[in-house]
Amino acid sequence: MSEYDLSSLNLPKLYGKMLSIFASLASNPVTQPMLMGNLLETGGISKFRKMQFTEEPTFTPLIVPDEHAAGQMELPQDALASERTSLDTMPFNLIRDYALAYRQGRLNPLEVAEHALQAIDESERCSPPLHAFCACFQEDVLKQAQESSERLRQGKPRSFLEGVPVGVKDEVDMVPYATTVGTKFMGAQPAQRDSRVVACLRAAGALLVGKTNMHEIGITPNGENIHHGRTANPYDLQRDSGGSSSGSGAAVAAGLVPVAIGADGGGSIRIPASLCGVVGLKPTFGRVCEAGAAPLCWSMAHLGPMGASVEDVALVYQIIAGPDPSEHLTQHQPPLTLEGWDTPNLTGLRLGVFPDWFQHANREVVQLNEKMLAEFEKAGAVVVEISIPELDAMRIAHVVTILSEMYASMKNINAPWEDFAPSTRLNLVIGKVMGANDYIQAQRMRTRALKIFAGVYQNVDAVITPTTALTARKVPEQALSNGWSDLSTETEMMRYIFPGNFAGMPAISFPVGYDSEGMPVGMHAMGRHWEEHLLLRIAYNAELRLPRRLPLNHFAIL
Repeated sequence: MSEYDLSSLNLPKLYGKMLSIFASLASNPVTQPMLMGNLLETGGISKFRKMQFTEEPTFTPLIVPDEHAAGQMELPQDALASERTSLDTMPFNLIRDYALAYRQGRLNPLEVAEHALQAIDESERCSPPLHAFCACFQEDVLKQAQESSERLRQGKPRSFLEGVPVGVKDEVDMVPYATTVGTKFMGAQPAQRDSRVVACLRAAGALLVGKTNMHEIGITPNGENIHHGRTANPYDLQRDSGGSSSGSGAAVAAGLVPVAIGADGGGSIRIPASLCGVVGLKPTFGRVCEAGAAPLCWSMAHLGPMGASVEDVALVYQIIAGPDPSEHLTQHQPPLTLEGWDTPNLTGLRLGVFPDWFQHANREVVQLNEKMLAEFEKAGAVVVEISIPELDAMRIAHVVTILSEMYASMKNINAPWEDFAPSTRLNLVIGKVMGANDYIQAQRMRTRALKIFAGVYQNVDAVITPTTALTARKVPEQALSNGWSDLSTETEMMRYIFPGNFAGMPAISFPVGYDSEGMPVGMHAMGRHWEEHLLLRIAYNAELRLPRRLPLNHFAIL
């Protein structure tokens, strides 16, 4: 068995004015070496630079299967006809609830749009405001709803998603909105065309109600945004929502939409899904087309769905996934399948657990994850003890890669440095000080990581851990004026997250309970490339066994 080598880090916690001063000093060529030297040493990057690799570098984690793509799976027109045991006591409004309300004539999309707009407006009057959406154009929403209502009246719905409200992260182009990517300077003009993901949703009849808030350029896994407002957690508005798809997670949890689109370069779908008590799927690298998404981190980026239920995530996933002629990375995938995703048992599945990794979390988080793992065994799964070497080197390589790519992305558009939030500037400085040798070193480690996980998946079908090591933290009052930077807590939130991005494997977060303060706890399942259907099956079986709770701040649209 290999030795577990991840550790909790002791990095600076900076708030408000002190954060601004530190970010300015870190950006100054004179004082930068002194500050960055200590930060890089504590974060493990100095150690990583001394590692020896013989592997060739791998620049994208795209795994080409033996069986190539044969076109996108046909959408089932009556996908909601079947009964789902897990939904009998589900307190959230789901896609099927909207679809059935329309079919039975109890509501139409225009009425739903009016309710949703009213709820979004009401959520902005909470104290503090929810700030789930950063842009919502009433006239556009009502126009879409009118057209959707007419299609339903004529008996010509485009799909089961007809008239269902959907939120889209402000990293993804959607007409007629600007794509600000959480900044104050990007998105000067509205998008001229929909991203591929939005085009798929629009073609399916979805009611696109607006752009969801996000952490600035998605560089940190929390809900901070000093330009568009901090996204609060619906379970406790004083706590963090997670990020960077903070608005998407909060909007789903609060009931403003049943599903939303997120983007994930380092847990940005799965972390807010966990902290906000919803389901979030990061598909395999290359499964969902990135065309029309902001090019922030080319070898790490994944778009995916977030929803209140596993069924909703599965339904939206099959709409947005598949090969696309405009994106060569999507051309190498096997045919999309959801086979067996709703099988109400786990018979035949081998779930891998690396005990030291699994238990490196808050006590309540571990206990609730252990309790669900025991339920999985009762459902027929076999739990296999595994070992994963060099996790810390993978963590550091992920940091080097994503921050280097994000800095290069911002430099490419000549982003005005002074317009970034202090916490964003600080992270970009770390990316800036990475050199070509650091980046190549990280890509060599990626080659090694792919080989390590290929070995792991010879013995198991999925790797199971908590999603985050902590539940949602309270946001310090001193952080509200100018943001915060807490790299130690961010490391705790990303402890189980980074291999999925670094090695391009699919991963899902799903609820497994609530801590003693009522905050959601998530479990994380990570699988082989292209086997999203197995992860959905695992999450579905958790859903069968967990009573869900609505957050304190919830809005009933139906």
